[in-house]
Amino acid sequence: MEHALDIHGEPVYVRKEIVHNKHVVEQLEKRGAIFVEEETEVPEGELVVFSAHGVAPSVHENAAARRLRTIDATCPLVTKVHVEARKFASEGYTIVLVGHEGHEEVEGTTGEAPDSIVLVQTVQDAEELEVEDASRIAYITQTTLSVDETAEIIEKLKERFPEITGPKTDDICYATTNRQRAVKELAKHCDLVLVIGSTNSSNSNRLVEVARELGCDSYLIDNHTQVEESWLEGMETVGITSGASAPEELVESLVEFFRERGVEQVEELRVIDEDVRFMLPGKIREEIANS
Repeated sequence: MEHALDIHGEPVYVRKEIVHNKHVVEQLEKRGAIFVEEETEVPEGELVVFSAHGVAPSVHENAAARRLRTIDATCPLVTKVHVEARKFASEGYTIVLVGHEGHEEVEGTTGEAPDSIVLVQTVQDAEELEVEDASRIAYITQTTLSVDETAEIIEKLKERFPEITGPKTDDICYATTNRQRAVKELAKHCDLVLVIGSTNSSNSNRLVEVARELGCDSYLIDNHTQVEESWLEGMETVGITSGASAPEELVESLVEFFRERGVEQVEELRVIDEDVRFMLPGKIREEIANS
């Protein structure tokens, strides 16, 4: 988004939130980004960015009909799921999509094969699922789910449909998986875990759930100003983590908040090092090269 604004200037329209983080969205709005719910709200001929959560083919078609200039910022891991959906649909499978109803990623993935996909949200849904041909069934998942809960759902699907097939590699985002692993370790050492992330961030909400499931108090906050005094009463050790799209500066501000309260001991818990890097969208790379 920053590169798009640098190259094209304002306004740059964005369909949905580029990522589910309030701070990021507000900062982009200050620079001239205009966030809309649907591509049909973008004036004809203007530039629109599709969010990291991906969009259905119909959105691309609508954009073309309105002569919109587009930048597709879909996360490559979401694109992988879209490719899987198209592949399984072309081979005649009923596709079970494990995910949350109404989430933008689920809407985009479903749009890739709307006649073939059925949504399953819980183990109970998997238990009650009925399909026409149990020998032609496949599963894919939203990228920001609870790792443990998703494993339970997939296990139930395999129990009920022994011939079910799935992706060659896990669909859940590496950052989501790594953060959930880290929170499990963090919760062992803390009385309270604060998760920096927005309320509409699926992966941030999962972190709170993971900590609470391990018996640790946990709350989701946008930033340090939302910390409530009552949460801190009787707490000796506080853990801090963040959702995948939360800027590091918000974590630093929360650490500083506790330092100003007299906390002297601050330690970093390292569970896994991430070295994955994604390239900018092709159109942006091309425009930077030509500028």
